[in-house]
Amino acid sequence: MPIKHFLQFSDLSRGDFEYLIERTRDIKARFKRYEPYYPLQDRTLVMIFEKASTRTRLSFEAGMHQLGGSAIYLNTKDSQLGRGEPVEDAAQVISRMCDIVMIRTYEQEIVERFAANSRVPVINGLTNEYHPCQILADIYTFIEHRGSIQGKTVAWVGDGNNVCATWLQAAEILDFKVNVSTPAGYEVDPKLNIKGTHHAYFADPMDACKDADIVTTDVWTSMGFEMENSERMKAFADFQVDMDMMNVAHKDAVFMHCLPAHRGEEVAADVIDGPQSVVWDEAENRLHTQKALMEFLLLGRK
Repeated sequence: MPIKHFLQFSDLSRGDFEYLIERTRDIKARFKRYEPYYPLQDRTLVMIFEKASTRTRLSFEAGMHQLGGSAIYLNTKDSQLGRGEPVEDAAQVISRMCDIVMIRTYEQEIVERFAANSRVPVINGLTNEYHPCQILADIYTFIEHRGSIQGKTVAWVGDGNNVCATWLQAAEILDFKVNVSTPAGYEVDPKLNIKGTHHAYFADPMDACKDADIVTTDVWTSMGFEMENSERMKAFADFQVDMDMMNVAHKDAVFMHCLPAHRGEEVAADVIDGPQSVVWDEAENRLHTQKALMEFLLLGRK
């Protein structure tokens, strides 16, 4: 079977995602019934981290164990990658000793170069440009709570970062719309060249949230941009998701956040802790969607 990677959301087809949603539903149900399921017995996942993580490490490591396999944690500071070993060389060696690799790093170029030299599937656990595993979990969470996402509207309020860019890719594949509202100067990077007819831009976040089915955001200062924090606090002052925004959204709208969250900055406490918030299900579903993803990349469709 040809090697299939998941480096950005557009690497898979609509049919692939529909399959992953169904597999996630089945795998999660087995987990909730405490039913053993070990399709990846004797398989090994290597997790390479250059950026710190809570949900990514826990969901991949626990997920691989729950599928019968094992997971190895590598921090670039504690490996030869941190001492200047070429990514291409590391990929050649690591991929000969394991079955699948997850990388959480800075530049998208790193995961692309690694995958080009890997003998096994590679998963993007997060880069500055994209966060495909997060959006897979977000979409599954919406479907779990509200049904099909096709034709729905997502309101993105805040920084035009990797999560936002991945929502835009997903909208083109799965046929929904994204309303984007960011402060001037913090739009989605034009170098990503995201084209299509499934997104629109709004200067006023209230306009972006009008009749939306999902209202979502992220921290104002992502990892790697800490030096800009004070400047960002000023620029984003009017982009906090609050109850006024939720009230103009669809009456059944849900609030999402990839976490960690800063209450009082990008989101008001009464929103993230309120009845429309699905952030805890969203976080848990990283575990289940990634189990389905690893099974698919290693075994194909069952």
